[in-house]
Amino acid sequence: MVVVGDVHNRARVGGLLHACGYVVHAAQDQREALEIVRQRTPDVVISDAGSAGAELCARLRDDPLARFVPVVLIGDRNEEARLLGIEAVATDVLCTPVCSGELIQKVRSLIRLKRYTDDLDSADTILATLARTIEARDPYTAGHCDRMTQYAGIFGTHLGLASDEVVALRRGGVLHDLGKVALPDAILLKAGPLTSAEPDVMKRHTQIGEHLCQDLKTLRLVRPIIRQHHERLDGSGYPDGISGEDVSLLAQMVGIVDAYDALTTVRPYRAAQGPEAACHVLAHEAEIGWRRRDLVSEFIRLCQIGALHYPLGPPPIG
Repeated sequence: MVVVGDVHNRARVGGLLHACGYVVHAAQDQREALEIVRQRTPDVVISDAGSAGAELCARLRDDPLARFVPVVLIGDRNEEARLLGIEAVATDVLCTPVCSGELIQKVRSLIRLKRYTDDLDSADTILATLARTIEARDPYTAGHCDRMTQYAGIFGTHLGLASDEVVALRRGGVLHDLGKVALPDAILLKAGPLTSAEPDVMKRHTQIGEHLCQDLKTLRLVRPIIRQHHERLDGSGYPDGISGEDVSLLAQMVGIVDAYDALTTVRPYRAAQGPEAACHVLAHEAEIGWRRRDLVSEFIRLCQIGALHYPLGPPPIG
């Protein structure tokens, strides 16, 4: 995709790439460019440098579907524009006049690089699909992944976390129970109480899930969520019994969301609780040291204002 304000330069760059066999989508500004991205993710973006190009690059980096698209900024030999591009995580910043051969070679190299990241993303997608097959095995958890993704993303945005952390929360919402793929149905779907040995088997899903994701750099922030979302601040959780700040913030947040969704949905061994009752349970768990008070308070506040579609009364804890 070519995003160049000057119509002549846009036509020149687009024509050069078209002559080399590339399908070129042209846009004159950020608004048109983002509209094109919503319809189809480009392999490479070539844009004007300066504040407009840097802002476009930053917007793409915040979009989970476009964050790995290479972005090349082209402009005058201006140190400020170059630094803006670097800060926005542009793939490269080229100075005019740009040699046609250099630009073509750059595009070819970046498209090859994009193919590699697409392969990584495909692996990520396969794991997400696998996680949803676990949900499909158990009719009592229908919609759990979607609710977890929605709630965790809203929670992270509410707390003002960085965009990559919000993306990790949403991914963690889907993948947190990935390791259950290795659990037998006799335990996973058991309607009655577990035997003395079965809880230990169930707890292994956190370690198995992390292991399945260990080679994917794109899931670097998600792996602690998968392993630690059942840990407790007082060290009484699993699988490692870690406590306090050793439990990652994102894992703590997903743990709160997971507990809330479990409490408010029907399970084979109990009826669903209402959202207000579920929030009182979370508040009690904060009181006894399992969860951070401030995180639980903010999550309850989200429920109170209707952000999770369950308006409540005043939060039980301060």
